[in-house]
Amino acid sequence: MSKLILTALSIIFACNSIFGQTGQDKYAKDVKSIAAIINAYYDVVSGLSSEPWEFERDKYIHSENAVITRLDENGNAESHTLEAEYIPIGLLPKGDFFEKELKRKVSKYGNIAQVWSAFEIRTDPNTGSDIRGLNSVQLHYENGRWWIDSWTCEMESEKSAVVTDFMENE
Repeated sequence: MSKLILTALSIIFACNSIFGQTGQDKYAKDVKSIAAIINAYYDVVSGLSSEPWEFERDKYIHSENAVITRLDENGNAESHTLEAEYIPIGLLPKGDFFEKELKRKVSKYGNIAQVWSAFEIRTDPNTGSDIRGLNSVQLHYENGRWWIDSWTCEMESEKSAVVTDFMENE
């Protein structure tokens, strides 16, 4: 009987350690470097309609008070929290959506970093698109990992050749 109890307890603890992973266990690789966190940043928003949203992972790579700012085609800014970003996403049916990074430029000084990242939006990961934008991502390093503190996005438009300019400049 005691062997049965010990076996059952061993199975419970094994399952708990496998299925009860914390965000730190599951996503530690995502925050170990600037390259890793920016790759995770794009990965969490990209996927097939049949794949679930990765809200937990997305929240893990952002700092608690992260701010998201989008500029419209006239340069007007609208800022909100990460939680507010999830509201329209959760209300709409998920479609195939992929943000493909085109070019990245990183500046790092001490424990802070600035990443410029051009991207395009696709509905098929293997087919290019003319829907492009530029992200400005601010990060800091604390407690052995990187955190995204804020990001600002401007989409390319007739009024703004922001991605073309970024892609051409070195």
